[in-house]
Amino acid sequence: MEPISVITGQMAPLPRANVDTDAIIPKQYLKRVERSGFGPFLFYEWAYDQEGEPIPGFILNQPAYAAAEVLVSGPNFGSGSSREHAPWSIEDRGFQAIIAPSFADIFYNNCINIGLLPITLTDEQVATLTDIANDPDNVVTIDLEKQTVTTVGFEAHFDIDAFVKHRLSKGLDNIALTLTHGEAIDTYEETRPGFKPALS
Repeated sequence: MEPISVITGQMAPLPRANVDTDAIIPKQYLKRVERSGFGPFLFYEWAYDQEGEPIPGFILNQPAYAAAEVLVSGPNFGSGSSREHAPWSIEDRGFQAIIAPSFADIFYNNCINIGLLPITLTDEQVATLTDIANDPDNVVTIDLEKQTVTTVGFEAHFDIDAFVKHRLSKGLDNIALTLTHGEAIDTYEETRPGFKPALS
């Protein structure tokens, strides 16, 4: 998991409320055993017709947004099932952050676990960013240390839990967090009675 400091890139607007995880990555595409390779199926049923042809009007099918790194969407983003594949597919598509008025709790935590930054702003602030994002020449800067989102004519401060901020800024996934207690783990293993079953 890569540390996050400053993200600068294009925004892609997806102004829809209650975007659930089945819309993000439909269930028929959950068969891969790797965490990678889900990007092409992101929002598949919105992006492709019944013959599997791209729908030109869908925002992520437009060449002008091919390099977008920040997704701007509506309230209750990531609701529905708890599938981890949803943030995996967003990350695999090239996004580094999602901005919305609110997120489903499990989805939010799944984003944190892979280093995908979820940012909560007010409805009004997200509406303004959506308008800005409708111009494909938009560029936004997200500063995790300062907790700011900045673009032309716009700046907002976002709240984030201090421990979550620490994890993301240091690039610590769950395994890396455990390994920060390496000395304590080693001490425990060395002093553990020999008659107990081996831990390895």
